[in-house]
Amino acid sequence: MTAGGNEDEAPRKRGRPKVSSDDDKRANIVENARRIFVRNGYAASTTAVVATEAGVSKQTLYKLFESKEELFAAVVGAHRRMMLDLPREAEAISIAQSLEQIFMIDIDEETDADRAGLLQLVFREAPQFPELIEILHREGVLASRRELSAWLDERRAEGRIRIEDSASGARMLMDMIFGGMGPPEGRAQAWQGREERLAHLRRCIAIFCAGVDAR
Repeated sequence: MTAGGNEDEAPRKRGRPKVSSDDDKRANIVENARRIFVRNGYAASTTAVVATEAGVSKQTLYKLFESKEELFAAVVGAHRRMMLDLPREAEAISIAQSLEQIFMIDIDEETDADRAGLLQLVFREAPQFPELIEILHREGVLASRRELSAWLDERRAEGRIRIEDSASGARMLMDMIFGGMGPPEGRAQAWQGREERLAHLRRCIAIFCAGVDAR
């Protein structure tokens, strides 16, 4: 025991502060990029602005994303979870209830407007940047359809639904639900009110579930 000290007292450790992983940095950059793209538009957004608002250097950003186009593809991939809540664990609720949650049909108007913002951006700037449509299709629509098809396959394996072609079923569901929600722009004109829209979407889900009922 040292003078004036306590032999039970552990020495204070000093070390380097915890450094965020590349995954953490990537997620932070993507979230900031999404907000910047929606706010400024694709053409007016720069990687320098994204790096500044994400609190990283341009060197770090380019280490994780080689170009603005690659960064936008990552934004669309992350945005996919705002459209479909997948993948998800098996749950003890009805297929219809699961689909309502997967498509998040009951979200508030502010969140719905937030997730529609990126789609509005793509459709608005596609004439100038046609690659945005291709990215949205590849990283958004097709990837979402694969995830939903896999979810349907899992429910079929459990014996809860009867479906011959899960990929076709996933496409059918997405056409029904996203088409039923109305266009990203002008949704207020497509429906008289939120409750009317919700009732329609629940009817769409009910019709699908009746068609694939395993009983």
